[in-house]
Amino acid sequence: MLKRILGLIGWLGVALVLAAVALRFLAPERQQLINYLAIGGLVATLLYLLSQWRDIVRSFSQRNVQYGSLAIGSVLLVLGILIAVNWISTRQNKRWDLTANQQYSLSEQTKKVLGDLSQPVHVRVFFDDQVGSSRFRDVLSEYEYETKQFVVEYIDMVKQPTVAQRYEVAQPGTIQFEYGGRTENVTSTDEQQLTNALIKVTSGRQPKIYFVHGHGERDTTGSDRDGYAAVAEQLKSSNFLVERLALAQDPNVPLDADVVVIAGPDADYLPAEIDALQAYLRRGGHVLLLIDPPATADARPLTNLLAFAREWGVDVGTNVVVDVSGVGRAFNAGPEVPIALSYPAHPITDRFDRMTAYSVARSVRPVDGGANGRNAQVFVETGPNSWAESDVSGLLSTGQVARNPEAGDIPGPVALGAAVSAAAETPAAPPAAPGTAPAEDAPKPEARLAVIGDSDFAANWLVGFQGNRDLFLNVTSWLALQENLIAIRPKAPDDRRLTMTEDQLSRVRLLALFVIPGLLFAAGLRTWWRRR
Repeated sequence: MLKRILGLIGWLGVALVLAAVALRFLAPERQQLINYLAIGGLVATLLYLLSQWRDIVRSFSQRNVQYGSLAIGSVLLVLGILIAVNWISTRQNKRWDLTANQQYSLSEQTKKVLGDLSQPVHVRVFFDDQVGSSRFRDVLSEYEYETKQFVVEYIDMVKQPTVAQRYEVAQPGTIQFEYGGRTENVTSTDEQQLTNALIKVTSGRQPKIYFVHGHGERDTTGSDRDGYAAVAEQLKSSNFLVERLALAQDPNVPLDADVVVIAGPDADYLPAEIDALQAYLRRGGHVLLLIDPPATADARPLTNLLAFAREWGVDVGTNVVVDVSGVGRAFNAGPEVPIALSYPAHPITDRFDRMTAYSVARSVRPVDGGANGRNAQVFVETGPNSWAESDVSGLLSTGQVARNPEAGDIPGPVALGAAVSAAAETPAAPPAAPGTAPAEDAPKPEARLAVIGDSDFAANWLVGFQGNRDLFLNVTSWLALQENLIAIRPKAPDDRRLTMTEDQLSRVRLLALFVIPGLLFAAGLRTWWRRR
């Protein structure tokens, strides 16, 4: 009877240890219960082994003691190896993501934001019995792996209701970021939203971007093909405030403007509006000019805007860039949609290597020798099998492309974007109070201007192409002096679903249910027959 009870204790110990292992993977937040099960299982197993000490000693006195010793030695060696590997892994953690689209790796932008943390970010995950914590652990563990400044705490709202009340959280599944006394809540495990919340809580303020309207520019609220609603949402998700600005009504750029965007106007700006932009840049403003080629052969040229860009060292050509490399054919694009894969050295395109597409673009080059002491830099250009067609009217009317260097065509690679920065000429803020002097180490305001010869690349229908979104956000981040945000953003997982017809599905079902099991059964039957 006693022997049977001891046997049951031994099996109970094994069951408790297995239960602890299972909970470690299925419910890791129940750490206290896991510890109790593991300790109880080890104690029960040890009691069983102690009760069988006579049988163990007797086994060593028998003839097969050599084999038993060898088996025990092998077990101890394997256990030693496992313990050593586990000890090393806890101190030298390394991961590899072998998925095709790096589904389980953080984006470059997220890694850059985490690497810039100067003090710990406290992250609290609030969950209950219905909203478990396992799905949060899978994502947030990637953040913890990148830096020790990312500290995560999991709070059970059922067992710790007072903690949830203290942090004013009522919804399970809420993730709260705290940094420098500021908090930001998010209810999603999507990397883009998590990183955006991290950016908001660490930056302390939201840069404001004004989109000028009144001259046929792109509409940030338009959800149609040519609208900018998609890119406006991306800006808001990246911690920017998006507003509209009518320079014709108020020819003064607001003082809180971090960036002013002029996206695809089809009518020229008035001299008073140009003066407002000039005054804004002189006090350290930042302007993004997206300027398309003429839509028709008889369209009026944007003389004032072109002169404005040239005064700052950027030459916007009166041409249309043509790309005959054939790369665009894979995307059903013609030669009027140039593809760019070359990005000269510039902070905007630092480590940027994604393909970008532009629809009916014009060349944008630095002025030879600069202008007014300002020297622009190219940051995006097409390939060698392209050129800037000077006969715009002929191209728009006939659609025929033929390079003619004698007519002024610019051979490829053709620059599509250029940027320039210069010290501000006038203070952006009111002067200091009488009797006080500005600090010598205070950062000096810097004016920045970026020009791209196309506005379609950021429109709703094209912004999702390859690297178009990232390039636009990189430009705006550089203009807003948010260089830490210049990187490749998180992307949505690829949709790799398998679509089959009803006949194909029936064949797969037949193969899985009958053919493969039948072959395995036949192989086993054949082996049994041969051993008879």
